[in-house]
Amino acid sequence: MAISNLNLPAQVLGLSLDNPAQLAGELALTVANALRGAIAERGAATLVVSGGRSPVAFFERLAAQELDWSKVTLGLADERFVPVSHPDSNEGLVRRHLLQGRAAAARFLGLYQPAPSVEASAQLADARLAELEDPDVLVLGMGEDGHTASFFPGSPNLAAALDPEGPRRCLPMLAPSVPRQRLTLTLPVLRRARLTLLSLQGAGKLATLADALAGEDVAQMPIRAFLSRPLEIYWCP
Repeated sequence: MAISNLNLPAQVLGLSLDNPAQLAGELALTVANALRGAIAERGAATLVVSGGRSPVAFFERLAAQELDWSKVTLGLADERFVPVSHPDSNEGLVRRHLLQGRAAAARFLGLYQPAPSVEASAQLADARLAELEDPDVLVLGMGEDGHTASFFPGSPNLAAALDPEGPRRCLPMLAPSVPRQRLTLTLPVLRRARLTLLSLQGAGKLATLADALAGEDVAQMPIRAFLSRPLEIYWCP
């Protein structure tokens, strides 16, 4: 099965790439062009990215793009409740693979804040995120359970995180895998992105996407919250 076999909504564009390296390159070009456009139009740009293992090649290709990184603010869609030095830290991943070379000039707003609990950390992050402008570009991933950012099915705070009118910018979430405690930007913040991109690799993710397209229950598969709005999907086998 290929992404061209899926019945995508009119507002969703599906792009099929040959391999992970090509996907990383095309995604980096799309993001860099959008950031350049925002800088030309408004003098600044905001990019929000997701963590995990898959984005490393994309981060490295993006870091090599020529643009005025000093005018870019970079944020995370979600984070693990671990110190930046921890190997599972999304901020640590971004600092190692994206905030390098010319891209080191970008301003970074992380989600993890040292605190006694994940709720206290989320409250500190929520206050700091008042400085985050609406994203010009949002790059999401998706798990095979249909989660995106840290909107995990069954998480106690899922309904609050998915509330389009919710007042919070950041909420604590509970993941089914270790480390379980997470921090996530809420749906109102993520939906304000001017360009939303979804990066997927492998047949399993494509099957998950097909399942998501076949239903409407957002709590069951939170990626559905983004399939009803303009979205560009980059997929490779």
